[in-house]
Amino acid sequence: MTGPKPLANILEITPYKGGQKLDHGWKLSSNENPLGSSQAARTALAKAAEHLELYPDGSAFALREALAKKYGIDAGRIVCGAGSDEIFQLLGRAYLQPGDEIIQSQHGFLVYKLVAQQAGAKCISAPEKNLTADVDAMLERVTDRTKIVFLANPNNPTGSYIPYEEVKRLHKGLRDDILLVLDGAYAEYVRQNDYAAGMEMAGEEPNVLVTRTFSKIHGLAGLRVGWAYGPESVIDALHRVRGPFNVTSVGQAAAIAALADDEFVSHSADHNNGELDRLKPTLEAMGYKVYPSVANFLLIEFEDRDGKRADDADAFLRSRGIVIRDMKAYGLRKCMRLTIGTKEANDEVLEAFDAFAKAG
Repeated sequence: MTGPKPLANILEITPYKGGQKLDHGWKLSSNENPLGSSQAARTALAKAAEHLELYPDGSAFALREALAKKYGIDAGRIVCGAGSDEIFQLLGRAYLQPGDEIIQSQHGFLVYKLVAQQAGAKCISAPEKNLTADVDAMLERVTDRTKIVFLANPNNPTGSYIPYEEVKRLHKGLRDDILLVLDGAYAEYVRQNDYAAGMEMAGEEPNVLVTRTFSKIHGLAGLRVGWAYGPESVIDALHRVRGPFNVTSVGQAAAIAALADDEFVSHSADHNNGELDRLKPTLEAMGYKVYPSVANFLLIEFEDRDGKRADDADAFLRSRGIVIRDMKAYGLRKCMRLTIGTKEANDEVLEAFDAFAKAG
């Protein structure tokens, strides 16, 4: 007996794999906040956990109201999810069917492709320039089958971003029936003056959705809380396909408290950007190619010769209790991604990279 068979397009999917960890040492493979999370968020979580017998508010009313107040937007045009990943899944359910296409940049977040595959749609990847999204290349790949354009800005895993003027140019070049999704998972880290996450655009245009997460700078990755803001019609569609209690009560409570802790967010951003400024030139002085990043990680390219390849570096670092992220799944076989850690962790990372550079 063979048993039930899943859909053919499902069997074509390679499941997403998160960053690995060791039993000891430093896990710097998942872009987690090295400072943890807000004490206010942990306190709120503990209080909410006193009543685990109760279902959460299915509408996430209080969280949406808190987000609306924080960003000056309409709470009725916000939907919350189990991380922004679930928002992407909901988009696939609501807007994609077999034969449709999505467009992303060449090294876009892997989940976009998974969303397309689950719906039987095709993922079109547009070539990048210097590992940065190329608006012209993305627009050139639009067809009558294009339904969604995903733009991670800043992008994971490259750490690059495009200025807001370029985002507006991308939107202007799209038909009104194509949804532009602006993934701002790392938006809070960016200090560049020409950057914007796109909240204003999502508030004004009928085909722009902004997604955000509490997993990164807020340090709530273990609770899975994300959200999206955009046109009423899009938000309505997402509400129709989401689960009735898709965000836990403890997640909602912690997210509301985290949102109000500006000091923790500011401290996290300051730590991250200070360590970016320290790590990048130090690694470059050791001879590594390090790509510019405005997020909480660095993409590092290794030599393509025996003993010095990315796999060799991975094994060397693991022997010292340091785990960073392999980039083969993104087509970046010569690269690895290093999450910014604590100062102590980063000091050990630099020592290990220096030793690897000098070995052999």
